[in-house]
Amino acid sequence: MTDNLKTYELAKERYAEYGVDTDAAINRLRDIEISLHCWQGDDVLGFESPDATLSGGIMATGNYPGKARNAEELRADMTKAFSLLPGKQRANLHAIYLEPGDVMVGRDAIEAKHFEGWIQWAGEQNVKLDFNTSMFSHPLADGYTLASYDKGIREFWIEHGRRCRRIGAEMGARQKSPCIINHWMIDGCKEPPVDRMRRRELFAEGMDGIIAEKLPPEQLRDSIESKLFGIGMESFTAGSAEFCFGYAMSRGAMLTYDMGHFHPTESIADKVSSSLLFIDKLLLHTSRGVRWDSDHVVVRSDDVDLLMQEVVRAKALDRVYIALDFFDASINRIAAWVIGTRATQKSLLFALLEPTDKMLAAEVAGDATLRLALTDELKSLPFGAVWNHYCDTENVPAGMDWLSEVRRYEKEVLSGRK
Repeated sequence: MTDNLKTYELAKERYAEYGVDTDAAINRLRDIEISLHCWQGDDVLGFESPDATLSGGIMATGNYPGKARNAEELRADMTKAFSLLPGKQRANLHAIYLEPGDVMVGRDAIEAKHFEGWIQWAGEQNVKLDFNTSMFSHPLADGYTLASYDKGIREFWIEHGRRCRRIGAEMGARQKSPCIINHWMIDGCKEPPVDRMRRRELFAEGMDGIIAEKLPPEQLRDSIESKLFGIGMESFTAGSAEFCFGYAMSRGAMLTYDMGHFHPTESIADKVSSSLLFIDKLLLHTSRGVRWDSDHVVVRSDDVDLLMQEVVRAKALDRVYIALDFFDASINRIAAWVIGTRATQKSLLFALLEPTDKMLAAEVAGDATLRLALTDELKSLPFGAVWNHYCDTENVPAGMDWLSEVRRYEKEVLSGRK
């Protein structure tokens, strides 16, 4: 730690030459919450049924040993991940992560009591909970849910959504912080449909049915997530980017941008300012698509840097929520959480360490040369020293030191799971 502190003091001086206060950047980062997604820990199977399988265009590839087999193990794994992360985290749940006991509970019958174990654990960990409807991997999610022509199927999923919102509101009331509930549906088809209009009308009507009940915004906030396409729905997705933008704007809901849900060369960074002119708040999912939405573990990249720079430059840190959304069954699942969260935080810190005012002044003055020179020079500043100091001040391992603790946990805990 002593060496890290010395290195940090030198880095602090270097950044000060550009008018950047590194202490202020660290303090701002310390208050930004990242929502850790539970589904990385068990490959998106949940605990609804011991025979659960994935469907609806979702795949988790690999068979790395140590997958969580029940809620207790998953919570223990998430607790271990939290212990290795600086700053503040939240825990993000899908509806399929309920604890139903000995009786099967339909998704249209779930209640807050089925998540009591999670609520108690979150209080003990001093983390807040977020929630998601689970409209996939179910016999009634065969291509369409809210956009189904079958009224019974639509009503089933509308009731599921209503119950998810009540669960989220209960979580929000007890944690005294809004639970962010994300709505994403698989709805789409493999070949081009004839009737896109009616499908989207049904989708909108279904969403209206879900959010009809007025719940306190200090307890619950709704967000809707689009997708370009999925496996088995390559030609049409009812919840397209345009649909979800229009729906969020017209209904006063939040809009979710997932980094993997657009064309491979399409950056969601450019969408932040456009969206915030018309929508009050956004939910950002950091993910890493290879070719497309393959949900690889997030690593720090230009895409993540650009997204966080845009949020900071737009002075929108108080108008966005940030969550992780990836699942990789080919590597240690706890390491995946740590790598992805730290990568997201590093991009946030990199953005906070930017001399935004100086760059903006150059831009306003028409000095594109200075602006470009600053943009490139920032990449050579001693960012790593600031990050390591931040980890030290949070009493978590700096650099790669966290990996040895993950390896120890794997040997002592994960290796016993069959």
